[in-house]
Amino acid sequence: MARDLAGASDASPCQSCGACCSYSENWPRFTIEDDDQLDLIPAQFVNERLSGMRCDGDRCAALSGEVGVATRCDVYAVRPEVCRTCMPGDAECAMARRRHGLPVLPGAQAT
Repeated sequence: MARDLAGASDASPCQSCGACCSYSENWPRFTIEDDDQLDLIPAQFVNERLSGMRCDGDRCAALSGEVGVATRCDVYAVRPEVCRTCMPGDAECAMARRRHGLPVLPGAQAT
């Protein structure tokens, strides 16, 4: 369900970031998903080796928008497990945000 982010106080910081989805052509990789879960991801977003998401350079093909401004995942409901475990403010988030010249989020999470 799309929603207007302009006034949303509970909007995820991810929706104005996308750095973790633009970090490496080798990420996100599939890990613990079973075949039924992977079959839910549209084929145009899966790499040729079937080992992870297809990337255009370092950017996941399922990422829409401009990194650091406004982004969204086009397969959010069926995104891989590695994407589900990346949390705003965790070490991976901080690393990706630094790479894109974005400030690290305050209150880094331990998970």
